[in-house]
Amino acid sequence: MSSFHEVQEQLLLSYEDGILDEDEFLLLHEQFMPKNPNFSYEEYDRFSLDEMNDAECLAEFRFRKHDLQILSEVLQIPDSFRCYQRSVVDGMEGLCILLRRLSYPCRYSDMILRFGLPVPVLSMVSNDVLDFIYNTHRHRITQWNHNVLNPAALQIYSNVISGKGAALHNCFGIVDGTVRPVCRPGEHQRVIYNGHKRVHALQFQCVALPNGLIGNLFGPVDKFCGEGLYKERVGDFNFTMFLTRNIGRVSGVKKGRKHDAGMLADSGLLQDLQRFANSPAGSMPDRRTSKMDPHRIYLQTPFRNRALTAPMIAFNQSMITVRESVEWLFNDIVNYFKFMDFKKNLKISLSSVGKMYVVCAILRNALTCLYPNQTSQYFILDPPTLQDYFS
Repeated sequence: MSSFHEVQEQLLLSYEDGILDEDEFLLLHEQFMPKNPNFSYEEYDRFSLDEMNDAECLAEFRFRKHDLQILSEVLQIPDSFRCYQRSVVDGMEGLCILLRRLSYPCRYSDMILRFGLPVPVLSMVSNDVLDFIYNTHRHRITQWNHNVLNPAALQIYSNVISGKGAALHNCFGIVDGTVRPVCRPGEHQRVIYNGHKRVHALQFQCVALPNGLIGNLFGPVDKFCGEGLYKERVGDFNFTMFLTRNIGRVSGVKKGRKHDAGMLADSGLLQDLQRFANSPAGSMPDRRTSKMDPHRIYLQTPFRNRALTAPMIAFNQSMITVRESVEWLFNDIVNYFKFMDFKKNLKISLSSVGKMYVVCAILRNALTCLYPNQTSQYFILDPPTLQDYFS
């Protein structure tokens, strides 16, 4: 199939040869006028990672030059990507196209200088690589990951969190919800409108671990109102969910909103805790160890809505201190992949915004394995190697 540019050249030749008169030429030329700008990508060289230095790779792709090859191997990136219109790009080039796209808000036309490819090909390759990483590795954070959430590892997490002054000696991670604003859609606006934040947004629930990794991610959720803050506990027995806010009842949710408890219930996290969150000894939880009235074994709330004593206040304060680490992880995702923080280009009718955020979380975990982040440094706990995490 000929491109608009080729058709226009044929029309011009036909006009010069007298096959078309002036009126016919103007009519057909306007009919075959491309809607998108015609960028001269042929003037630029194709992408070559060998010609880039370490600083350029770190700035444009968020990974150092020698680490990109390791990342490609653990992500199982194929040798090449073939688009549906038969354009073929190298696997490493496709990975770098996606990383460049996510690292900072930019147009595909801005990437022509680096990759020497037309805008449609850059768009198709970026989507193909995004789909590949999502389909191949999403289970590492959307499901219970036994590589990082096994009983021995959970015991280590609880020890380091307790060592930072947490009153709960069996807390292994922090669960929090985040609201990611998106561009206002042309239709079905109320479905994703967040009444609490007064913005159109998608919501995610994240389990943050003290080694700086995102242990579990649930979302996107399109009917959620407010931020839910949960904590998980582990010790000589199973784990208990700890809520820093009362969740109340779930019924009566208005359209465009969703209660914290609704997102927690939909995520299936409590069921995963009951199945997998066991101590190395495998013993059952002892309810008497908690000073709070739990909603259930794996779900508790802090002291509130009553006359708080000094020990109750100290207990709440100690848990608030360690829960800030989950906020650092949310900031890491949008700081390293700033495209997710540019809501005007996050159009859910045109792009897979939820899939992008999940892939960014996976890449953020890969970054943490290579370069420990603020959370792992605060708890003084090294994350696993990149090969171990993706094994």
